[in-house]
Amino acid sequence: QVQLVESGGGLVQPGGSLRLSCTVSGRTFSSFALGWFRQAHGKEREFVAAISRISESTYVIPSVKGRFTISKDTTQNTVYLQMNSLKPEDTAVYSCAASDRAAMSTFRREYDYWGQGTQVTVSS
Repeated sequence: QVQLVESGGGLVQPGGSLRLSCTVSGRTFSSFALGWFRQAHGKEREFVAAISRISESTYVIPSVKGRFTISKDTTQNTVYLQMNSLKPEDTAVYSCAASDRAAMSTFRREYDYWGQGTQVTVSS
């Protein structure tokens, strides 16, 4: 059974940084493309970033480009989302997701496994 467990969320002031981690278990980590999504209160879940299975190509949405970075460590079975220069509008529950496809995707429907999420609150 594939499981994804996120950690690293919390309360941070505007301009601060957090690093989210998502550890994957139950199958070979390198068999997945991986992504991060977020859902703010009262809003739809939104794609944030993805990393492909093999080439490790990455993509982040324009609103976080230059501030957020997605990466992975195959020795730790973990995908990261480094978030810098955080803004109040980044406040959301952040979830990681794993896809059986090789290519990264921005579509929720193309992810097969999901974590429970971790709360990120940006406030002074």
